[in-house]
Amino acid sequence: MPVPSPHTGLTIRPSARLVPWLRSWRTGLVPYDAVVDAVVEEIDGGDDIEHVVADIPDSWHPVSLAEAPTLFSRIHPDDIRLVLPAPGDPRGLPVKGDFTAAALGTGEAVIAGTVGLVPEITTHVSGSGDQWQSVTWRVYECGPVKPVPPVSPGEAESELAEALHTATGRLVALDVARWRPELGVALTQLRRSEHGMDLPPGYDQRARRLYARAGVLERVLAIAEGDAPGGAVNVHEAGARDAALRPLGAACRQALTAACNAPVG
Repeated sequence: MPVPSPHTGLTIRPSARLVPWLRSWRTGLVPYDAVVDAVVEEIDGGDDIEHVVADIPDSWHPVSLAEAPTLFSRIHPDDIRLVLPAPGDPRGLPVKGDFTAAALGTGEAVIAGTVGLVPEITTHVSGSGDQWQSVTWRVYECGPVKPVPPVSPGEAESELAEALHTATGRLVALDVARWRPELGVALTQLRRSEHGMDLPPGYDQRARRLYARAGVLERVLAIAEGDAPGGAVNVHEAGARDAALRPLGAACRQALTAACNAPVG
């Protein structure tokens, strides 16, 4: 069964938001303030999400993301990369170490030169029942990490479209909408080209289109992977659903990675 998405409550993975904006900043196209604003903003119109950076080398306490530009200020844009590992697919990570273990556990990470950052998402609940989230970026010394051979946005877009077509047919046959009616709303959003998610200056239109589509698709996957209310999914149905979604999840991770790590400027 797929690993539940830890970022389900957010519009898009924190790492997939931070990487492109850091790369655009290091290319000289946006100020660092724009990076912070883009990362903390909850795109669906909710309150901004607090982001802090912890375990910075030679620092004794966590700092807000706004106070952490020196962590990235000497890194070449091409050395800032998004990594979206999964069980059995650790591509882009060091062979072993604390950073690799944390990234595999979370399913996402940022490589920035010789350090790695892994987001920890915490859900808070007030006494009245209101919920909100915060993100803590854990910094790890990982040394130089050899990048995997890049997949172009064009290749990733083609593979994502094929995987989506195949998975959609299988999910319709399984009548997933009966289990999760909200899936229909999410699929409608998927047909829109943007839905509020965009890359910063410096990325071409193909990367932007791929990023927006993959970002919405991640939300569709999070809904489709969830167990239906009332126990409407039996073991056989859950297994068939997971088999249908697994290739699509892999194609979606590849698409987000290709879009975020595409050339800037």
